[in-house]
Amino acid sequence: MLDAMSPCDLTDELNSSGTPDLNKDRPSDRDLQRADGFGRIVLSGSENGTRIEDVFERSPIRIMFPRTEHRRVQEAVIINTGGGVAGGDRLECSVAALSGASIAVTSQAAEKVYRALHESARVATRLKAWESAKLAWLPQETIVFNGARLQRTTEIELFSGAELLALEWLVLGRAAHGEVLVGGSITDSWRVKKDGRLIWADTFRITDEIFPHLKRKALLSNCNAIATLICFGTYLDKRLNFLREIIPSLGCHCAATLVSGLIVVRFAAKESSDLKFALRSFLQQFGPELGSGPFQVPKMWSC
Repeated sequence: MLDAMSPCDLTDELNSSGTPDLNKDRPSDRDLQRADGFGRIVLSGSENGTRIEDVFERSPIRIMFPRTEHRRVQEAVIINTGGGVAGGDRLECSVAALSGASIAVTSQAAEKVYRALHESARVATRLKAWESAKLAWLPQETIVFNGARLQRTTEIELFSGAELLALEWLVLGRAAHGEVLVGGSITDSWRVKKDGRLIWADTFRITDEIFPHLKRKALLSNCNAIATLICFGTYLDKRLNFLREIIPSLGCHCAATLVSGLIVVRFAAKESSDLKFALRSFLQQFGPELGSGPFQVPKMWSC
């Protein structure tokens, strides 16, 4: 029943793409020690709640399951012990929620993507939600430093009867430093399949040539923090109407649509703190609409 989710999958894909030869006299990300981390979680449902079937970790990725007072597994926390992401790093996380499983997966803290010399950092997320599973992917923000190069992919496989809420958000520059991004590269891609069929694909891309134009109204205007969230499950028309009713209360730019059996929501705010407030408010209001389960503000967001 389980598809192979080998940590080598991402490595093979990346190695096949190749990288142009660089001048040997110039410093390169290849000359530095790079991270190659992988984490995998497989969970299933049981009479006693969600059960951990398999966990695999390769440094710098660690996976924790915080519990209080011997409660059932409710939340998994992804930790990058490397303290951030640099050019040439490769990190992958894979989460499979089998039938009956209910889990929220988040990150310990905001992820930081540092300035790169030449090579991009590559971050991959692979999610699977089987029939009757409930899966929430709710990491904290990814902060992109000036000159950073990031290629991030989020691949999701859904099966009829599953419920999923998945979020990814970007903060452009360090607000506390007054940093303005004037160069670098960001590619943020989504691919979602239902019962083996591709139902939604989306890519957000910024290159060195685009950064000087980001403030245009047709692009990001004055917004430095953006997010994409998707919802899959039942009663989507009803849930979309409810979502549109609460949008004015979120305090940021926000729009939602229903496409190919998915609710797709976009958020944008001037400051990362405004976006985090909006996302917390969204989960507090929309989570109960999805019923019992992991669709609520993760505990780690308050730590």
